[in-house]
Amino acid sequence: MFAIVLLSGALGIAAATEKKRRAKIFSEFYEFNEKLLLNLKYGREKVSKVAEEFESVRKVMDGNEVLKGEDGEFLKKYVSGIGETDAVTQVEYLNERKLALNEYKQKSQENYKKYGSLYVKLALMAGLLVAVLLA
Repeated sequence: MFAIVLLSGALGIAAATEKKRRAKIFSEFYEFNEKLLLNLKYGREKVSKVAEEFESVRKVMDGNEVLKGEDGEFLKKYVSGIGETDAVTQVEYLNERKLALNEYKQKSQENYKKYGSLYVKLALMAGLLVAVLLA
């Protein structure tokens, strides 16, 4: 019976972990965008050099998928627009994307805060219910 409760708790933790991962990815892309803006204005280093410390950004730049669905498509389009134009137009593009990335970041963080612990609690309660019913 105890195994049922542990298994259901693990399922809840797995669901909450996905929400946390999504929030971390959007936060990372937002920070990358900020660093890239500063680099374009002052540093002029290569994009690959700026992206070195951002694992998710590097993965998307290499053609891998870090998120599925609309979110993944947004990130692919974002990365594909980097380095395509002159510096002035690129700064404008990054400022536009900054707003969108900030919105995605805030929504994903709110979603994690709201539903992360809820999933764990609901899964544990469901496991307890099943254990009590089987006892």
